[in-house]
Amino acid sequence: MSEKIKVLIVDGSAIFRQTLTKILSADPAIESISTASDPFIAANKMAVEVPDIITMEVEMNRMNGITFLKKIMSQHPIPVIIISDLILDNKELMLKALEHGAVEVMGKKMFDATEINAEFLQKFRDTIKRAAQTKLTKKLIFEPASVQPKFTADAVLGHVKPKNLIYTTDRVIVLGASTGGIKAISVFLEALPADAPGIVIVQHMPENFTKSFAERLNGLCKIEVKEAEDGDIVKQGRALIAPGNHHLLLKKRGRQYYVEVRDGPLVNRHRPSVDVLFRSAALYAGRNSVGILMTGMGDDGAKGLLEMKLAGARTIAQDEKSCIVFGMPKEAIMINAVDKILPLHEIAGYVLKGTYV
Repeated sequence: MSEKIKVLIVDGSAIFRQTLTKILSADPAIESISTASDPFIAANKMAVEVPDIITMEVEMNRMNGITFLKKIMSQHPIPVIIISDLILDNKELMLKALEHGAVEVMGKKMFDATEINAEFLQKFRDTIKRAAQTKLTKKLIFEPASVQPKFTADAVLGHVKPKNLIYTTDRVIVLGASTGGIKAISVFLEALPADAPGIVIVQHMPENFTKSFAERLNGLCKIEVKEAEDGDIVKQGRALIAPGNHHLLLKKRGRQYYVEVRDGPLVNRHRPSVDVLFRSAALYAGRNSVGILMTGMGDDGAKGLLEMKLAGARTIAQDEKSCIVFGMPKEAIMINAVDKILPLHEIAGYVLKGTYV
């Protein structure tokens, strides 16, 4: 990106606006073009100059951040990063922010002068840069950021070749999503019957919030939905969601699939990583698996989906029109990792039919 990334800071605290402006200005590729103390002032400033990124507090005068986020996404989609301690203490609010399209959620405490560190600052600036390359429009053209280092699934799985696997006809569905995935996963799971094949899911979201996400879905769906625990069985009528800050692998013991929850380095700058899950599915389930890659920023999952396809699995990508961000599916399509591209509302029915035309 030749021009500087333009950031609009929306926050009720003048001190925090100054702090964030100083942090952003330290990177030559980023500039704070303006600040606003509430959404109404922000909207007026956006009418004069449209930013590439918006950082936003949730609790503000005259209009809360979630309402403003929904208005932005419905009228003029711009990548939004929520920075708020309130949202980190309110799991339901966190889920709403991610569901309505926030690309990242962070706590203000991390920006405290006494706590801030170089690693966090680098991650924050990298998030700004990656988000700026993702335009939330129907004409999205995604270009992955050139930020290093970036580990692959090798960092967690190595070059494992499982031996003596017992044959089974049981199918397993593995699914990956990021930005916009909260809503997309909900739509998919709510459409499934109680006897749907076992499902394993990676959704990029912060630690301690995946359990609330799973519990909410469990109350809405016919199938059981739970945050995965190490050794959980993958079985008919159950969906397992990767716990935040942990990788999730599909494994097989005898005829039975199960999951392994594992620590490890960030893969594609994520933990959990979709690539890690998909590679394990390619290794342990192969042609008995179905891989689904949904809306998300970046390219996590694309290479893993290709490995699944080469192992005989069926692979599906959410189409551009129904994605909030067409980054991850687009990358998979570009490397020919996808058998079928479908609108979100058609994916569940297609998987259940078991026909891959």
